[in-house]
Amino acid sequence: MVGGPFSLKSNRMSIFSSEVLNPGVKKREVFGWAMYDFANSGYTTVVITAVFAAYFAGAVTEGAPWGPLAWTAALSTSYAIVMLTMPSLGAWADLRGAKKRMLAFFTVCCVVSTAALAFARPGDVAMAMLLIIVSNTFYSYGESLTAAFLPELARPEGMGKVSGWGWALGYVGGMSALGICLAYVLSAQARGETAAQFVPITMLITAGLYGLAALVTFTLLRERARPVVAKPGQGGGLKAAVQQLRQTWREARRYRDFVWLLVCTVAYQGGVAVAITLAAIYAERVIGFQPQETMVLIFVLNLAAAIGAFSCGYLQDRIGHKLALGLTLLGWVAVCIIAAWAQTKGQFWWAAALAGLCMGSSQSAGRAMVGLFAPERQLAEFFGLWTVAMRLASIIGPLSYGLITWMTGGNQRVAIASTTVLFALGLLALLPINVRRGRESALKAQTA
Repeated sequence: MVGGPFSLKSNRMSIFSSEVLNPGVKKREVFGWAMYDFANSGYTTVVITAVFAAYFAGAVTEGAPWGPLAWTAALSTSYAIVMLTMPSLGAWADLRGAKKRMLAFFTVCCVVSTAALAFARPGDVAMAMLLIIVSNTFYSYGESLTAAFLPELARPEGMGKVSGWGWALGYVGGMSALGICLAYVLSAQARGETAAQFVPITMLITAGLYGLAALVTFTLLRERARPVVAKPGQGGGLKAAVQQLRQTWREARRYRDFVWLLVCTVAYQGGVAVAITLAAIYAERVIGFQPQETMVLIFVLNLAAAIGAFSCGYLQDRIGHKLALGLTLLGWVAVCIIAAWAQTKGQFWWAAALAGLCMGSSQSAGRAMVGLFAPERQLAEFFGLWTVAMRLASIIGPLSYGLITWMTGGNQRVAIASTTVLFALGLLALLPINVRRGRESALKAQTA
C-alpha cells in the first residue's frame, strides 16, 4: 500500500473505492481534504474539550466561581460572531471562487491565535477570553469552508462515505493531538511541574500539529469553483454576497427540506455541544474522574467517534441519510439516560463509548445531507447557513444545561437528562424532510 489508506486499489469491493467520487477527483485529493478534519480536530479536542477549558476555569480565573460563566461567555461570543458573518463570507467565497484562499487565511489566523494561548497565565482572564474568541471564530470559519468542498469531491450516492472518511480521520487527528499532549502532561507532572507550566506547551503542540497537517490539505486539494459574473444591477464584493444571501432567504420555500435540516441541526447539535463542552466537567464533578482519567476518557471517546463516523458513512449511503441520522439521535437519547443514572466510573464509560459512536455518526450524517441539498453554485453559502445552525446550537445547548443546573441547585444529573429533549426535537424536525425532494431542489437551482 502506497500513499496511505486513501490510495487502496480501486474496485467494487474496495473500502475506499473511487466510484463514489466525482469525475476527475483523485483519491489523493480526498485524502488532502480529509486531512483538514485531522488538522482542526486537535483544536476542539485539546483546547475546547479536554485541556484548556479546565485550565481556564481552574488556573486562569484562579478558581473564581464565575470562571465557567466566563468560559461559556467567550465561546458564545465567538459563536455569535460566526452566526452573523459566515453566511455572507460563504456567499462571497462562492462569487469569487475563493474557498481555498479563504480557508488558508482562516487556518493561519486560527493557528496563530491558538499558539498565543500559551501566553495566558493565571490572572490573564481578559487575554485568554479574547484569544478563545478569536481562535474559535477562525476555527468555525475553517470548518464551514472545508465542508463546502464535499459536494465537489463526492457523488450524491457517495456523500455519506466521503463525509465519514473525513470525520473519522478528524477524530484520529483529535486523538493524536490529545495523545501527544497527554504524554507531555504526564512527563511534566512527573517532573513536578504545575498546570501553569505544562498547559501552555500543549497549546503550542496543538497549534503546530494544526498547521503541519493543514499543509497537506493545501498541497492536494484543488479549487474547482470559478468566479461568478455579476448580474446587471448587482454590486461587487461583499455587497454582492449580501444580496445573494438575501435572495436565498427569500427563496427559502424552494429549499424547505434544507430549512428543516437546519432546524433539526439546531436541536440535535445543541445536545452534541453539551457533550463536547461539558463532558470533562460532568465526568470530574459528578462521577469523580481525575484529570488524567478524563483525558483518557476523551481519547477513547474520540476513538469511538472515529469508528462511528466511518461506519455510519457506509450505513447512510446504504439505508438512507434520514434513517441513519434518526438512528443516531435515538442513540443520543440513550446516552443521556445512561449518563444521568450512572453512579460509577464503569457505568459512565458505557455512556461515553456510546456517545462517541453517536457523535461521529450524527455529525457525519448531517454534513452529508447538507451536501445533497446545496446547489453547486452556492456551496460555501449553504454550508455557511449550516454553520449558523451549528453555532446557534452551540449556544443553546450548553446555555440550557447551565440554566437547568443552576435552577436545580447544581444538579447536573437533571441537566444531562433534560438534554434528551434536544435530541427528541431533532427527531421531530427530521420527520418532514424528504431527501429526494431536497436533492431535486438543489439540482433545479443549478440549472436555473
